[in-house]
Amino acid sequence: MFTSKDGLCGIGELAEGAGVTVKTVRFYSDRGLLPEASRSTGGHRRYGPEALDRLRLIRSLRALGLGVPEVRRILDERHADGAPGAGSGAGGALEAAVAGRLREVGSELKALRWREAALRLVQESPPGEQTDRLRLIGTVSVPPSTAPLVRFWRGWLPARMPAGAARAFLDVAVPQPPADPAPAQVLAFARLNALALGPCPGTGRTQPEAHRAAGARGAAVLYTGLAEAYELAGVHLRRGRAPHAGEALDGFVAAYTNAYEVRDTSGFRRRLAGQLAADPRLDRYWELVAEVHTAPGERPEPTPGTAHDWLLAALAAQTGAAPDQGTSPRQSKRRTSPGLGV
Repeated sequence: MFTSKDGLCGIGELAEGAGVTVKTVRFYSDRGLLPEASRSTGGHRRYGPEALDRLRLIRSLRALGLGVPEVRRILDERHADGAPGAGSGAGGALEAAVAGRLREVGSELKALRWREAALRLVQESPPGEQTDRLRLIGTVSVPPSTAPLVRFWRGWLPARMPAGAARAFLDVAVPQPPADPAPAQVLAFARLNALALGPCPGTGRTQPEAHRAAGARGAAVLYTGLAEAYELAGVHLRRGRAPHAGEALDGFVAAYTNAYEVRDTSGFRRRLAGQLAADPRLDRYWELVAEVHTAPGERPEPTPGTAHDWLLAALAAQTGAAPDQGTSPRQSKRRTSPGLGV
């Protein structure tokens, strides 16, 4: 290459040296990525010695899946910095393009894994259930989005609840789709999505008494305290301990006393046990959350729903609430009316 007297080469020589087709060289030249040094008397393109390194860099960038606009920005930055060919250090344009492409590839892989698990779900389903499951998973975007679940909770949380407190709760309440799901997790997430796409919470549904009694400011205090109590209860749930009095239960009750601005007394605890036993629940939601989070063969992780049941059972045992008030975890699971469980 570049053996001519003027030190230039033709388009065919350049294509051969870079291992690409003449059509490819012409494509990049026409888009200004590979400037020609001159034209021959016959109108043929001529390229200088730096064109080979530039073309090889273009080919490498395109092999990574970068678009022409991104390649152009990288080449322009290298030219502005006086970078002599492909061996120079990476600049901001290259770093940004690679980071962006990595995000895209991650999303593509997530979508492919989801599709694979969904296909396996249909393949493994009994013939009589395949059609219904197809319809169910067909309502979930690919890659799956949590937006319907977020809208569900924003319609359920107390009005004018401080944004920070609402976001903190959503981080706990809205499960992220598994990066590499099993078919059972796809089914659970699809059912969760279907539940969230049902009638909007708060329209014709009974809200928990805590929402009305605490108000917007109190709701933030309440949910913050409950999150701490649920975390403490989760420790006991993981160890298989029965509901009992202690730090977790005291924190649970304190969440309500702080939100209501009242004292913690035995009378208040009895009234709270009765109130919570009668409040609407979202047991099915939390069951599905546990299924989404749990890979096959693993022990389910505690959820706010199971932690609430554990704490409520502990409160019922401490206050002597009657079993038929529905304060045990087993009994609360039978309730199908939607609710938060707070």
